Amino acid sequence: MNDGVGLAVEVVGDGPGLLLVHGLGGAKEDFADHVPTLAHDHTVVIFDHRGHGASDKPTDPAAYSFARLVDDTIAVADAAGLDHFRLLGHSMGGMVARKIALHEQSRVDALVMMDTSAGPVPGFDPTLVDLAVGVALNDGKQALKELLDMASVLESPAHKRVLAKRPGYGEFEARKWADMSEIMWATLLHELAYQSDDLPAMAASLRVPLLVLVGAQDEPFVIAAHAMADAIAGTQLVVIADAGHSPQFENPDVWIAALTGFLSALPATAL
Repeated sequence: MNDGVGLAVEVVGDGPGLLLVHGLGGAKEDFADHVPTLAHDHTVVIFDHRGHGASDKPTDPAAYSFARLVDDTIAVADAAGLDHFRLLGHSMGGMVARKIALHEQSRVDALVMMDTSAGPVPGFDPTLVDLAVGVALNDGKQALKELLDMASVLESPAHKRVLAKRPGYGEFEARKWADMSEIMWATLLHELAYQSDDLPAMAASLRVPLLVLVGAQDEPFVIAAHAMADAIAGTQLVVIADAGHSPQFENPDVWIAALTGFLSALPATAL
């Protein structure tokens, strides 16, 4: 990136560009199960945000912001040779993606908002977020993990089911945690908690096809998903049964069917 931070990027397939943007604490492998299917007719690009996975992890909190992640995502698209692309953002990745869709509409052919919001997350208490941020910065990652385990953040029956039944899934989550910068986590969580409300701007000016995907058990984001569908004309909303915050793992067949159905129906002008 233009500040010297290196990002781990993978590009697979051929066809219209499809950029998949993971959430806070995630990794590019959050989409790995579905990349082969999507790459049949797309140039699929996945990458680790700074502070995550195999990407660089600056120790200066000033290196992390939604604005920086927007710039990173655009730079990844540039490096992959995508003048325009279809864009999916998961959780925090959706918060980044919506800003790209609002301010770079000439480059975005379609937008998928997945278990995310157009503004502050319903029910998230910023004072509790501030507590977690303080633990991360002052007491370290292990103390933060103990706090989050106790709070069961974004837990759902579907997530527990996948942990219990999918071999290696617990180790996958542990690896993502080990690869994550607590400085990044604290800085971006604070911004997530105090983010602007972009729903009015999206309702007024978003002109690209929009699909909103959300797991039925992901209660705060179900509220946010309905708010987007109600406010933004032409939005397609799919609430995925038996799924929580990561429906691509928790109900993968329904998730990929909804996504590929949306992508295949896009007009020729979006190719």
